[in-house]
Amino acid sequence: MSSFFTVPASLRKRKRAETGSATSKKRNATQSSRPDRDESISGSEESGDERDNTFFEDPEASESSDDEKENAAEKRLRLAERYLENIRNEVEDDGGFDAAEIDRDLIADRLKEDVAETKGKIYRNIAGQLQFDDAAHVMGKSGLQKAITGCALRLPYAWTVSKDMVVEKWELADPSVYNASAVDRPTNIIPRRTPKRLFWRKGNVHKKGDKDFLGHTGEIISVAVSDSGRFLATGDKHARLIIWDADTLTPRKLFTRHRDAVTCLSFRRGTEQLFSGGADRAVLVWSASELGYVETLHGHEDVVIGVAGGLEVNQETCISVGARDRSARLWKVVEENQLVFRSGGTARQKGMDKLRRDRFGVRDSKTDGQNTTAQDGEDEIIAYTEGSMDCVAFLDAGLFVTGSDNGALSLWSINRKKPLHVLPLAHGRDPPLPPEEMSANHDAAASGKKGPRLPRYITAIATVPFADLILTASWDGWIRAWRVSDDKRSIEPVAKVGRIPADADDDTIIMRGIVNGLSVQERGDRGKEGLCVVAAVGREARIGRWMVGKVPNAIYVFEVPRKALANGTAEEDEDEDVVDAE
Repeated sequence: MSSFFTVPASLRKRKRAETGSATSKKRNATQSSRPDRDESISGSEESGDERDNTFFEDPEASESSDDEKENAAEKRLRLAERYLENIRNEVEDDGGFDAAEIDRDLIADRLKEDVAETKGKIYRNIAGQLQFDDAAHVMGKSGLQKAITGCALRLPYAWTVSKDMVVEKWELADPSVYNASAVDRPTNIIPRRTPKRLFWRKGNVHKKGDKDFLGHTGEIISVAVSDSGRFLATGDKHARLIIWDADTLTPRKLFTRHRDAVTCLSFRRGTEQLFSGGADRAVLVWSASELGYVETLHGHEDVVIGVAGGLEVNQETCISVGARDRSARLWKVVEENQLVFRSGGTARQKGMDKLRRDRFGVRDSKTDGQNTTAQDGEDEIIAYTEGSMDCVAFLDAGLFVTGSDNGALSLWSINRKKPLHVLPLAHGRDPPLPPEEMSANHDAAASGKKGPRLPRYITAIATVPFADLILTASWDGWIRAWRVSDDKRSIEPVAKVGRIPADADDDTIIMRGIVNGLSVQERGDRGKEGLCVVAAVGREARIGRWMVGKVPNAIYVFEVPRKALANGTAEEDEDEDVVDAE
């Protein structure tokens, strides 16, 4: 009885040759039919021999002698024309629309936007299409003792973190639901409008020495969520960074590679690549999908207080600001290099004189060094030097904005080392301190001399990708909207939300406290249903306790509608009210 081990070697080789020949013939047959199958863009694919017979018997799919002579470009053009023809036929069968209108509205406009987004340039002018004066607002109280330090938004959910080491998940109501006038809705049921807290997770301060404890052991001061809504990242003061399952708030991975507090987090748009900045002056790159560390970026000379992931999916970039080193750095991860942008000038050097003339009507002034003073009743105009660059956000691949502790909002281009435009005192100044709060010295208090008026920091900033809209916040009770000019070289005020009515006094402030986090997302297809703005308001600052107030810790949700449509396009109001930053 013969077996494989007893068969002569010649026969074994001959058998392998026959099998290989059959396999190669089968592979060649498969490869020869693959180019024909790839030409079919639309239509369902069937399995087995029945699918192959149907394909080869299709007269439209068969190659003629002319088609065999076409080059690659002609072939792509023919397939694209066939694809567009299929779209026309499908839409005409469904709604009976005109083919020319379909080409203009559904194809041409979308292709233009996709090309503009691929180039990484601003192509959407939405700042003038939003009705900020008609924005509806709701509030959700967290009931926590310590301040809320940040928020992340991915509709219909929002996440907040606080100094109580608590991570909360909220469900936001859809305005199209509670504003709809349904005929069959019971009259005794009112749709929910306020945010609903679904669940929360809290760390344990007693586990500080346990490195394997999968939770936070210190104040949570940073948060970010991926565009897919799958992963949530949080960082605390004890250098612990945690990746969570965003749906269930289940901790997935703990990282302790930072050597100090994790002060800022941001995901790159359209990906699960995470950037984190810390008090150790380093920017770290992570992969949330693989739950792994990628790279460390060094260069800042102070705490990395803000970071923003790049907007282009095919380029691994981010930008960070280094607090008191007064620099912004654009990191190109693949090329392993960085671009440094220096700031730190005074408001007088960048437009304070013009601001004073326009706002206060002052004509005579005295200049002494870097300080510019003028008399406007009892008011004194001072040029505030920038001490810290606190927050940053991308507008497109070539433009970004930063906010500073002197209240300046700056517009930057990656092609210039200095800002294109600086808008000083974006959120005005605080009232002067009374004499008794200025000094413990009785003689100084009895002099009756008021203290200086200090600028309000820009504590939070948010933008809409590839749009001309900028949102900033501080502790003055306003969320202010700005837009980039048509020439992309200056910033103009648009509107503000935060009080009812919009021009009311301090008694009608909605947001009382410091806005420690600001997130924004469009509703509907490319923002056709408006804009959702979420603000995390706390009784003290995100990092530090230099300002403490007796206000509730809560999140505020503003639903900004679009303006009335005319001829199928949104009307743009060129005569927006000028915002008084004072």
